[in-house]
Amino acid sequence: MSRRSALERWGRFVARHRGPVLLAWLGVIAALGIAAARFGGEFGGNFSVPGTESQAAQDLLEVRFPQQAGARADVVFRFEGSFADPAVQGRIRSVLDEIAALPGIAAVETPFDHPRYVSPIAPIARAVVIFEEEAGQIESADVRPLLDVVDRASGPGFRVEAGGQAVRVVELPHFGTAEFYGLGAAAVVLVVAFGSVVAAGLPIGAAVFGLAPGFALLLIAARSGQFPEFSPQFAVMIGMGVGIDYSLLVITRFREGLHAGLPVDEAVGRAVATAGRSVIFAGAVVALSFLGLLVMGLPFVGAIGITGTIMVTAAVIVALTVTPAVLAFLGRRVDSLSVPYFRGTEGVNPRSIWYRFSRAIQRRPWPAFLLALVMLLGLSFPVLDMRLGFTDAGNKTTDYHTRRAYDLLAEGFGPGFNGPLIAVLDGPSAAAAAEELGRRLAALPGVAAVGEPIARPDGQTAIVTVIPAFAPQDERTDALIGRVRAEVLRPFSAETGLTALLTGPTAAFVDIGHRITERMPYLFAGVIGISFLLLMTVFRSVVIAVKAAILNMLSIGAAFGVVVAVFQWGFLADLVGIKEGPIETFLPMILFAILFGLSMDYEVFLISRVREEYVRTGANGVAVANGLAATARVISAAAAIMVVVFLSFVTLPDRTIKEFGVGLATAVFIDATVVRLVLVPSAMELLGRANWWFPRWLDRILPRIDVDVPEAAGTVPAGGR
Repeated sequence: MSRRSALERWGRFVARHRGPVLLAWLGVIAALGIAAARFGGEFGGNFSVPGTESQAAQDLLEVRFPQQAGARADVVFRFEGSFADPAVQGRIRSVLDEIAALPGIAAVETPFDHPRYVSPIAPIARAVVIFEEEAGQIESADVRPLLDVVDRASGPGFRVEAGGQAVRVVELPHFGTAEFYGLGAAAVVLVVAFGSVVAAGLPIGAAVFGLAPGFALLLIAARSGQFPEFSPQFAVMIGMGVGIDYSLLVITRFREGLHAGLPVDEAVGRAVATAGRSVIFAGAVVALSFLGLLVMGLPFVGAIGITGTIMVTAAVIVALTVTPAVLAFLGRRVDSLSVPYFRGTEGVNPRSIWYRFSRAIQRRPWPAFLLALVMLLGLSFPVLDMRLGFTDAGNKTTDYHTRRAYDLLAEGFGPGFNGPLIAVLDGPSAAAAAEELGRRLAALPGVAAVGEPIARPDGQTAIVTVIPAFAPQDERTDALIGRVRAEVLRPFSAETGLTALLTGPTAAFVDIGHRITERMPYLFAGVIGISFLLLMTVFRSVVIAVKAAILNMLSIGAAFGVVVAVFQWGFLADLVGIKEGPIETFLPMILFAILFGLSMDYEVFLISRVREEYVRTGANGVAVANGLAATARVISAAAAIMVVVFLSFVTLPDRTIKEFGVGLATAVFIDATVVRLVLVPSAMELLGRANWWFPRWLDRILPRIDVDVPEAAGTVPAGGR
């Protein structure tokens, strides 16, 4: 039996057994919730980079210097007068003694034992707190007692701040009002689109429902310890966006069937058999795009891909089970609580504004095509100036402990003090050779200071701390890391026979950037190649697949350009609430995977209906106009919802989440307007019947996958070919 009949039978089955289906779902969610509570992990995993020098050095430290491998926090003191003042020293000692007595503290390096921790240019001193737990395993509960001590100790004329990688765990992004803003705006869009409060509430309810199993699975997966701190916000972004989209398509097809006079059960079955295929295909493309992140060889990037895959899979399953079950319960009451002036029609309507708009574009395809193309290329222009890197605490607001500590350290010791580099020597007589290594490092241009070597008692391993002259996110710091390795460490290793490696958070971020740059072509080739094959297989057209890949890349390029203009150039920085800086190294890669998949959503929704009309009428122009008329309303509504959901996350304080929000909102808006409403109809008009060119030999090789069910033959709407 065909896949079409199988999906339709499934829709009818869900409609007839709607009660048991929903009860089964509640049982699944309860079981997953219990499992997540019992086995779930925490977010904020370690950004490990297997196979890199920085990771090799960190692994060596964990074995040779376990006390040095723990997560670190800086405690910074600013006082009135001189550090030599006994009263000042007494207050500092009191604070550090209290911190040293806290559980989970492995060691405290004080300014009394390390004179370099006292600023020579400002009344500022620093201490280093080393935790027993490593950076990837430390939790907020381990750090909060330290912050309590710091907050209590601050007073008039004596300021205490805490910063560093350990304190960042306490300042992870958290859920707030942004999600509610997004849901409220989405509700307004849906009411306008459907003209019914009940119909508008269903996609939002389905999306929220899908978050429950998705989050439970995500918490269980987070037990691996590799999931970044922004994973929950990212999951909500994706889960809400695609969850509303997929259920929206099913509901639209259901209402179309009802308005055509079908019984409720048949309308549910028809909706699942038509929209369900588009949902499955679109979800598969998005999931494959996310899974493409696994080829990067970075655990935290792979975790982001798994996060997206989990949320998309949950959204697809909910759209094909929960949504049709609820529709069967509601029946014709889905149109109840109608809103005046916003009632619309589903399906092909030759009198609709979308049909007339498509025909207007098709009458003058060249001007429309060129104007849209120039617009996208113009928005993409800033990409040529994109600078990738990692922002630091200096990009946060002064509401954060880490930002205030960052500013004090920069004031007292220079900007590079916030991003120290750690040179690790390992081998016989490493301790004796460390002094010479320190001298060579100090002579390198761009090095502000070099700390006293710290060696193991057996002299087998030693570490030398290097303070750059520049801030961690400065391009010159990246160049310095390369010179330290190429001009000092490697020659020194060859000369002495010792293992000489460089690590530290800044060096690790540079290594992450190099790994991403190396693997990016594989990601692009894999995602584009697989999507191309799937589109070609489904739509039996080489031209459609090529066009989709090119147009998707244009919309993604425009989104990248806007991100560069806002976050790197500082355009509208005050409005967004950020300080300009480099674009996070991993952002383009992750945005590409997400956006290429989401763009394919709209491509599938639109082209599947165009193909359905082409099969029915045999006229390319009419098929394009009918397809746009039937889908533009739902695509526009879905895109508007995604835009407001993504933009709502710009209100969160975390810069990375803001970058995702702006990039995703821009790309979806451009894709649903400039690309789907202008470029696609104009390009398909210019190509004519060539849109459906498919060599016979390729037709024999590739399997057949039908996305939508062709409608019964009917008359071609007036308006030309």
